[in-house]
Amino acid sequence: MDRPRVGYARRKRIRQIAIASSAAIVVGVLGWAIYRLEPAAPSVDSAVVFTDTVKRGEMLRQVRGIGTLVPETIVVIAASDTGRVERRYVQPGQAVRPSTALLELSSPQVEQEYLDAEAQLKGAQADLANLQAKLEDERLNQESTTAELEGQYLQSKAQYDADFQLAGEGLIDQVTLMKSRVAMDQLAKRLKLERAREEARKPSAEAQLAAQNARIEQMDTLVALRKEKLDELTVRAGILGVLQLMEVEVGQLVSPGDVLARVSDPTRLKAELEIPETLVNDVAVGQRAEVDTRNGVIEGHVSRIDPGAVEGTVLVDIQLAGELPRGARPDLSVDGTIELERLEDVLHLGRPIHAQEESAIGLFRLDEDGEHASRVQVQVGSVSVSTIEVRAGLEAGDIVILSDMSNWDAYERIRLD
Repeated sequence: MDRPRVGYARRKRIRQIAIASSAAIVVGVLGWAIYRLEPAAPSVDSAVVFTDTVKRGEMLRQVRGIGTLVPETIVVIAASDTGRVERRYVQPGQAVRPSTALLELSSPQVEQEYLDAEAQLKGAQADLANLQAKLEDERLNQESTTAELEGQYLQSKAQYDADFQLAGEGLIDQVTLMKSRVAMDQLAKRLKLERAREEARKPSAEAQLAAQNARIEQMDTLVALRKEKLDELTVRAGILGVLQLMEVEVGQLVSPGDVLARVSDPTRLKAELEIPETLVNDVAVGQRAEVDTRNGVIEGHVSRIDPGAVEGTVLVDIQLAGELPRGARPDLSVDGTIELERLEDVLHLGRPIHAQEESAIGLFRLDEDGEHASRVQVQVGSVSVSTIEVRAGLEAGDIVILSDMSNWDAYERIRLD
């Protein structure tokens, strides 16, 4: 007969409770561990990301802008008078010399003014000839009168001398001698007056001739001005260069001041760069610059900064140095880089697309395993065209992803495949 096992049921229950408790603890620990697990890091193709290494040393701070090559010298040729375009001799793009005729204008008014001025000059010259003849005739008459009186005076003096001698011998009376002397004295006074009149007329004649010559000079200057205006109807280039633009067509009426053409010197070009107004504050005249024409890089320096901004950009002129590369011509699109300063002994790396000066940005830094990258906050200092200054968050030697990682903004860690 079997003996009942005392306490068996109790021990079994305790064992079941212990197993259940252990199971519950295991399940809880597993659940807590699973809860504590981070979500799996998303995969990123390493072939599509661009990385750079943080370095310490000199950083060249630059600013970049796009622009065009323009001539340093552009001559704007304007109409000097009202006229009509009769003929065009040169087309834009053709080489010209200072004397090259560009246009032929017609202006009846200018032509008539020239003819009138010429007629006035000829009239003034004829008046001078008449005045010279008149003055010469007056001079001869005056000299003739003076010579006649001089002869009469000499005869009267001779008569007086003879009468004086006869009176001394008692052959004539004193009355006759007195009459002879009075006649001589009167002729002497008349001769003196005529000689004074002859001397006085010389300055008067010279003044009349000077006045008429001045009038002729005035007319001559007027004719030269009218001739110059007439010659200006043939519009010339004025400089050695290339006709850049022709503003008028044959048959078109033009008024004084209307632009007819533009001529430039293609051998002397400068670059006009459009610099964002937020970056132009550190640009100064004299700073070194480089201009890329796609067919070569030209060195230069900042020569002028426009005082105003247009649509968020400021125009900066770059004076070029050295020989221009082949293909450099006016209106050619170029890229320019201006060197602002050199920062010594700073941490720097390539510029991420969203980096701004004096800001904080999030970047992915490669982990030690080389297969993962973790997000770090980086404090940015100065910003250049292709580099940034690192103030905090990274150390020299760190490898950082510079590509646009905005699609992974929700993740703190990624895996590189």
